[in-house]
Amino acid sequence: MTSDPKGRIQPGFVRHAFVCGHERQEGATRPSCLPKGSLDLMRELKKAVKEAGLREVRVQKSGCLDHCEQGPTCVIYPEGTWYSLKDAQAMDAVIHHLKTGTVDPTKTLVMD
Repeated sequence: MTSDPKGRIQPGFVRHAFVCGHERQEGATRPSCLPKGSLDLMRELKKAVKEAGLREVRVQKSGCLDHCEQGPTCVIYPEGTWYSLKDAQAMDAVIHHLKTGTVDPTKTLVMD
């Protein structure tokens, strides 16, 4: 592996969070996450990860995660845990998950 500016010696991450950044055209039959502030929420997650010193965690925008009705949505791997970022408690649960790997099932995305 070539020299890494972050000092990593292995490729990959312990956890990887994807936040939907999809935007549908005006008048679409389904909603999208971008107009619901998903990129601002992604930036908030990135800031929390950086402040916590979690170099082994990656937060990034994704294309459509196909749950925009529940959105803004986020999925964390390798656990494959889904969240709806509708309120501060959900954001806190995601940040806690990224820091510790602990999933609070009462805060995960549940299909109506």
